[in-house]
Amino acid sequence: MRAVLPAAVLLTAPLLAACGNDDPSTSKAGSSKGNRVGSINIGPDQDRIRVGKDERIAALVPKEVREAGVLRTGLSADAAPPLGFFATDDKTRIGSEIDLATLVADTLGLELDGQIVSWENLFVGLDSGKFDAVFSNVTVTEERKDKYDFATYRLDNLAFEAKKGSGWKVDGPEDVAGKTIAVSSGTNQEKILVDWSEQNEKAGREPVSIKYFQKDTDYYLALQSGRIDGYLGPNPTVAYHVESAGQSEVIGTLSGAGGDLQGKIAATTKKDSGLVEAYAAALDRVIADGSYAKVLKRWGLSGEAIEKSEINPEGLPRP
Repeated sequence: MRAVLPAAVLLTAPLLAACGNDDPSTSKAGSSKGNRVGSINIGPDQDRIRVGKDERIAALVPKEVREAGVLRTGLSADAAPPLGFFATDDKTRIGSEIDLATLVADTLGLELDGQIVSWENLFVGLDSGKFDAVFSNVTVTEERKDKYDFATYRLDNLAFEAKKGSGWKVDGPEDVAGKTIAVSSGTNQEKILVDWSEQNEKAGREPVSIKYFQKDTDYYLALQSGRIDGYLGPNPTVAYHVESAGQSEVIGTLSGAGGDLQGKIAATTKKDSGLVEAYAAALDRVIADGSYAKVLKRWGLSGEAIEKSEINPEGLPRP
């Protein structure tokens, strides 16, 4: 979500949903206790949800991509469960982003070629023509729309995490006054905390004490030891940690866009590549047939589902 934005609007906190017996994530590797985190299958045998080609939608793909038969897709190397990370064999890439990219590629009749690169190289790859798409938790922003086209596939939410049983709920700036909260540097959530802290000071309340950690494991330890009161991060990764560790809880969620705008995550392609219409149509198809909902459910992200893919909607405001 690496973008800076103004203060955000709070939403109802979505909890991780358990997978039903008809979900493919319960099969094969999922039967092994060592290959599960709560209800989530993290083994290498994912038995991914697949769909068939839609000839009408596939015809929207530019000729050169159709003839190549491959959808070259950038995936971030950052380990961020449940979005993208390595399975228990330490070599198979799994997560919601690659599952959704697979659905789109299937619908377009293309083979998915998922290439794992650093965050900055996702955009370098789009600029150079190395990638046809990026599925990597990219938030739509007005600045990014200058260079890229977007087809949305998930809501962009953030979440506050606290130690289980804290009795603390976050509904606005006043609820974090005087609290010590960890956040990643240079992110939109950092900007939110800074804005909220300033609002508290103007209202005569205590500011927020903001702490920074290099690794997720560092903030986990700080939270359990009581060195921090809470953590603010991307809702998917917070929800996954809550499910996997069982020692903390989500105490509030907020839109990743700020104001009255709901942030949105999107399939990203180079501007005017001719592919964004195909991506949106493919996403609408898998939303309609239920396969999209099954993917989100198996990764605990049902609360971030959309009803329809939007092309280049209003994005986070420019810095």
